[in-house]
Amino acid sequence: MLDSDKCKPKRCGRQCHRFCPMVRSHVEAIRFEDGKPLIIEALCSGCGICVKKCPFNAISIVNLPDELETECSHRFGPNTFKLYRLPMPSPGTVLGLLGKNGMGKTTTLKILSGEIRLNLGNYENPPEWNEIVRYFRGSTLQDYFQKMSEGRLKVVHKPQYVDKIPRVISGNVGELLEKVNERGTTLDLVAEQLELKKLWDRPLEALSGGELQRVAVAAAICRDADVYLFDEPSSYLDVKQRLEVARAIRSLKGEEKIIVIAEHDLAIIDYLSDQISIFYGEAGVYGIVSHVHGVRMGINIYLQGYIPDENIRFRKESIIFHEKPPTISLGVGETLLKWNTIEKTYEEFKLIAHPGEVKKGEIIGILGPNGIGKTTFVKILAGIERTDNGREFKELEVSYKPQYISAEYGGTVQELLMSIAKEEFTSGWYKAEILQPLGLNKLLERNIAELSGGELQKTAIAACLSKKAELYLLDEPSAYLDVEERLNMARTIRRIIEARSATAFVVEHDVVAQDFIADRLMVFTGEPGIKGLANPPTSLRDGMNAFLREMRVTFRRDPLTKRPRVNKEGSKLDKFQKEIGEYYYVRQTSLTRKE
Repeated sequence: MLDSDKCKPKRCGRQCHRFCPMVRSHVEAIRFEDGKPLIIEALCSGCGICVKKCPFNAISIVNLPDELETECSHRFGPNTFKLYRLPMPSPGTVLGLLGKNGMGKTTTLKILSGEIRLNLGNYENPPEWNEIVRYFRGSTLQDYFQKMSEGRLKVVHKPQYVDKIPRVISGNVGELLEKVNERGTTLDLVAEQLELKKLWDRPLEALSGGELQRVAVAAAICRDADVYLFDEPSSYLDVKQRLEVARAIRSLKGEEKIIVIAEHDLAIIDYLSDQISIFYGEAGVYGIVSHVHGVRMGINIYLQGYIPDENIRFRKESIIFHEKPPTISLGVGETLLKWNTIEKTYEEFKLIAHPGEVKKGEIIGILGPNGIGKTTFVKILAGIERTDNGREFKELEVSYKPQYISAEYGGTVQELLMSIAKEEFTSGWYKAEILQPLGLNKLLERNIAELSGGELQKTAIAACLSKKAELYLLDEPSAYLDVEERLNMARTIRRIIEARSATAFVVEHDVVAQDFIADRLMVFTGEPGIKGLANPPTSLRDGMNAFLREMRVTFRRDPLTKRPRVNKEGSKLDKFQKEIGEYYYVRQTSLTRKE
């Protein structure tokens, strides 16, 4: 595959062509058209020399089995991404799409919505609808595409990038929702559930990312359709809002609708879905869709990296969670930071942080709703904001990654990281502990301004961790990252904190990521936008219990992977855990006492 955005033949001197052994033997496996290289795939021997010689990491050579070619669903053009197979949605079930970024999940949703017309890999002479229907005969997709070809299938698609909605739609929230409402009283119920009434008269361009997300989900649910497609419906939302959005989407299930979601929050996709299709392959090069699995088995297969029914291993190591947080630093390290009551007052909002302290070597997770003061607290620790009494935390060396990151730096990723890490950048430790886990090796030559949201996020995390500091502050580091990138990010932060005997505060809405990374928790409560209360750091278990009790949701541990799972509301285990006050997960001793 060739990434034409990265390829700069004038700067590299066309090295891919010069060093290709096929070209030197007078066989044009690589030729240039319109100033860009074109790889003749039928002639390419797969030696990989052009991959190594390309200074911009624009070329990927992957050998795939010939048998897989017959299952190609779509390809955008020569030397571009290929998607193999499609998921099989069914009426009355919620199908979740799980996989890394760049594997074809968004492409799949666009195919199912009709925005992209399938070409079955034949991009030069795309097939007609009757050929597509015949290709999927014997599966649920045969009837799906038959109805689509005849215009008898109504599809609603909630897009991934909701921040672009105000560019194409004007007006206020109420006008938009009333205009698209086709299901009567459903609008009032959804608006109440997603807390949209207070936004009713607000123009779309004035909404935050989380508010736009809730409006987009509500607009999709209020449409009367046969198929509902949701691309990352939890982005920008806090935990409570994510659960309410999940409940609203699941309400469609009782109407025998086809519902497909792509989501990176493991807890939410677990809670939402009845079935899972796994996407694997090589990001940006090719993606393969697995067969449909039950939700628990599907997520566990993804975490284990091995699909038994296909005998495919797509990841070398399994991802395993722990029932108890790491305890090597708890109560052992010296106290790094201690604070008395902190107060910060704005015109319409006041934050009060109760006294607390943190020790060297531990990671403090911060949980709470949006608009409750989490970012304000972190900015006070970073010295960006002052408390009401004018106090600043100047005595510590601090490294801060803000919530909203921008691409204002004028150089490349490598230039940015070298300016921060200095001589440490060339060390083997830096490459093994920061660059490789975060997947930045292929981005070093890229300009910061050219990076996607996920790439920019990983670069910002690396920049934060590259600075030698006593206190690291990371505000929502999982935004735009897929499941594996989130867990790699968590591992990286933990290793850096332990290696430098430092301390970190991590603001994060993904409960699974917090469970993976945090030693202790700070839970923020209060009334969003009006008053926030920051409780002192407490144990992970007590903090999760306090937070989930306020969310009115219970979690359990998966017996195989130990990952947190949301209990279905009203289930036997949900009622039991609420009865005994164990919202995080049930200890074995609690079960024994009950029995």
